[in-house]
Amino acid sequence: MPNIHVCIKQVPDSAATIKVVSNNTIDEKVTWLLNPYDENAVAAACDLRSQLPEWEVVAVTLGPKTVVETLRSALAMGADRGIHLVSDHWFDQHQTGAFLAAVIKNDGDTGVIFTGKEAIDSEGGVLPFYLGVCMGLPAASNVSALNLVDETTVEVENELGAGNSQVLQLPLPCVIGAGKALSQPNYPTLPDIIKAKKKPIQTVDESDFDDPSVTAQVDRVALRPLVQKRKNEIIDGSPKTAVATLIERLKSEAKVI
Repeated sequence: MPNIHVCIKQVPDSAATIKVVSNNTIDEKVTWLLNPYDENAVAAACDLRSQLPEWEVVAVTLGPKTVVETLRSALAMGADRGIHLVSDHWFDQHQTGAFLAAVIKNDGDTGVIFTGKEAIDSEGGVLPFYLGVCMGLPAASNVSALNLVDETTVEVENELGAGNSQVLQLPLPCVIGAGKALSQPNYPTLPDIIKAKKKPIQTVDESDFDDPSVTAQVDRVALRPLVQKRKNEIIDGSPKTAVATLIERLKSEAKVI
């Protein structure tokens, strides 16, 4: 039977203080967690498995040895097993897509590949389409609803922005980039976490899937901390005058209304 693969990523906690070191790396001593959109992807994969109980949900990730804890989080959320492609290197989206596609192909038949619509650290948003190209599969991203038509077809709704959406039918297998509204994750209980420690994780090395023909299309030259420049100013006068002045400046200077 095909499997449901979910590609997940470890990202820094957005509430953490992130320090740039050595010009293009960050201080690794931060809190790491499962990318929020990938949580929706894992939840959607588990929802689909409830309709196809013979299919397994397989969480797949790429990264250093520490990523295994994030992989365990996906298992605690309901994934049946995991695959960890171990690497300490930074890869662009093109290379990441090629590596993940190779690992998924090696795992056997796939019915659906889920990803988050984007990672909150890089905000690239292109991985679903890279996977689709690498595997020759149709792809849709920012998906907010998914319905299984039958064992050969899914119908999805994806958000286009400005309140617009479209409904698509995709043949299986396909790639789905999960949006925030697709499936709401049920966060693990203590028994879920304990069970996750017993679920199998296959470890593979990047050298087993390295393809010299796949080269980086993007080079990360440097990371720089965001510096916000704000000017505080007190608007004098009566409340009526102050509000009128504020509205005028929001229109003429900030151009937000």
